[in-house]
Amino acid sequence: MIPRYTRPEMAAIWEPQTRFKIWFEIEAHAADALAELGTIPKEAARTIWAKAKDVTFNVDRIDEIERETKHDVIAFLTHLAEIVGPEARFVHQGMTSSDVLDTCLNVQLTRCADLLIADVDRLLAALKTRAFEHKMTPTIGRSHGIHAEPVTFGLKLAYAYAEFTRARERLITARKEVATCAISGAVGTFAQIDPRVEAHVAKAMGLAVEPISTQVIPRDRHAMFFATLGVIASSMERLATEVRHMQRTEVLEAEEFFSEGQKGSSAMPHKRNPVLTENITGLARMVRAYVVPAMENVVLWHERDISHSSAERMFGPDATVTLDFALNRMAGVIEKLLIYPANMQKNLDRLGGLVHSQRLLIALTQKGASREDAYKLVQRNAMPVWRGEGDFQTLLKNDADVTKYLSDAEIEEQFDLGYHFKHVDTIFNRVFGTN
Repeated sequence: MIPRYTRPEMAAIWEPQTRFKIWFEIEAHAADALAELGTIPKEAARTIWAKAKDVTFNVDRIDEIERETKHDVIAFLTHLAEIVGPEARFVHQGMTSSDVLDTCLNVQLTRCADLLIADVDRLLAALKTRAFEHKMTPTIGRSHGIHAEPVTFGLKLAYAYAEFTRARERLITARKEVATCAISGAVGTFAQIDPRVEAHVAKAMGLAVEPISTQVIPRDRHAMFFATLGVIASSMERLATEVRHMQRTEVLEAEEFFSEGQKGSSAMPHKRNPVLTENITGLARMVRAYVVPAMENVVLWHERDISHSSAERMFGPDATVTLDFALNRMAGVIEKLLIYPANMQKNLDRLGGLVHSQRLLIALTQKGASREDAYKLVQRNAMPVWRGEGDFQTLLKNDADVTKYLSDAEIEEQFDLGYHFKHVDTIFNRVFGTN
């Protein structure tokens, strides 16, 4: 995590103080359950809560202890004992470090997921607003980067809305899958702790009971969580790349908002660059990069090793913080996106009507021409226009092989731009529902 790409709400989830607060809550809830079962005195459980519930843990002191013990959970428990006093001997009974670490990580990931879902909701709202604003704004569709047939700018935004609707659903599923708790002790057998303790802690922490753990919660859950983040990052880059292309000088159909006093280049005062969407593209690459170590973490030795731990300490915060920042930046781009319908129309007209070539092809076949002959006739008249020689409609009207099948009026009919948009309402209803 670096401050430049970090929002405070997400960063707070990964701060040491937050982590230690969660660790304490896991231990204290476990003590409550142990007390109810008669394993430890009820007064001890009450004391643990009373003395440490509202305390600010001394991170420096925990780090100092860890430098000696070389064990983070023991360092925390030692510091907790300094706060709680003699009753601290009842903390962590029958538990192992992974019970605390893994349950805490899943609490953190569910909190991250909640923020990310809210981020996607903001982006969805922006996409929907702008999509309806430009529902029928004509623009050129491109395949292979080349002019194809007309679409509307609203449809371009509707594509993204549908994609991020799926992203939201995937996040909800990923959150559910990672929201499990394991308080099962060494190698996961509950030999030293009753399963009812796990059930109590899970409920208190807003998690589900892990059906079967080893000494760790299975990492396929986490791999799926971070894979979901990677897919969302790819969707975000797709949208960012579309904006970047539209902002190119020779296209200029839309561009990022350029604020008062903003500078585009240290050398060229005229520049207005798509820096936000370029930034999002780079951040998306980083989020996807964290998917591979998350998947490699699935493979652990026997009931437990810690080869996953160092990787998770890095990509857990980094992937969630980075995606959170990028999603909010993307939402801001869409909310303030400058859109130029006149340039869209200008680009639509740039090929002199060639974008209607398929309609001519179909019209000729419906009048009796073979598809092969119809294709040759249309292409024969299209290629000079592609080279800037003549007008497509005029050339077609002057081609006797074409007029053998189509009258001038029938040729003109194929150049109706509105024809391409007759199903826009149908598509919008599919994406947004009936409004």
